[in-house]
Amino acid sequence: MEYAVREGSALPEFVRDVVQADIQRYAEASGDFNPIHIDPAFAATTPLKGTIAHGMLVLAYLSEMLVRAFGEAWDSTGGLSLRFRNPARPGDRLTVSGRVESAKRDGGIVCVTCSVSCSNQAGEVVVSGDAHVALPAPL
Repeated sequence: MEYAVREGSALPEFVRDVVQADIQRYAEASGDFNPIHIDPAFAATTPLKGTIAHGMLVLAYLSEMLVRAFGEAWDSTGGLSLRFRNPARPGDRLTVSGRVESAKRDGGIVCVTCSVSCSNQAGEVVVSGDAHVALPAPL
């Protein structure tokens, strides 16, 4: 597979709605039943004032974007360096986006660094950071 990677190019942006049912399904899949994620009555009594999505669920959205951009190379060589900035809540509409910051050839591979983020409908950044992936260099 050949990749058309240029510094400054956008990654394939998409939108994902956060719903409590998805948070519940993630809890079941991961075994993380912390009540801040799955118990609206409990979560309402906390400083967060309601349930929040698991951080790893939000990271899955970022990973989905990177798979769309880089295919199997993301699965085998990708890595993330991220910071959680705000919680994602049921009812949020997250925009997942990224941009190629650098693409440097090193022998038979191209080392790509991208800035990535998820922002909610209010423009608040939920998570942001960098992604790194090694791609086969074009001939």
